[in-house]
Amino acid sequence: MTIAVQDVMQLLCSLSEERKMQAAVKHSGKGALVTGAVAFVGGLVGGPPGLAVGGAVGGLLGAWMTSGQFKPVPQILMELPPSEQQKLFAQVSAIVRSLDWTDAVQLSTLILGSEALQQQLLALVVNYVTKELRAEIRYDD
Repeated sequence: MTIAVQDVMQLLCSLSEERKMQAAVKHSGKGALVTGAVAFVGGLVGGPPGLAVGGAVGGLLGAWMTSGQFKPVPQILMELPPSEQQKLFAQVSAIVRSLDWTDAVQLSTLILGSEALQQQLLALVVNYVTKELRAEIRYDD
């Protein structure tokens, strides 16, 4: 009943790939900085109306800069450092500990045959990506 970290990562990648999960690390700090800078310059140049226009233009520019930076979740998972992969491995192990399996193939079969287990593992991935990596998840159809 032992399984390698790489096998668990491959399983999580398969599940997230099947759901076409993508994630984007939020660059809200950059967007806020751009918005503030453009609003400030607009205020200096045009007074109160310039501040309003600068804030609107800066907000649009900041949103544009931070959009469209989505990567497939499987790619993100495989690029994680070993210490982070080990964290995920420990969380997955806690979920599958009570199952009766002998190798990675049998464990994968059990999980792929159970929608409830798939949902648990996907929730784990979503939680990890949103909390630890501070990323936004989307599902491509």
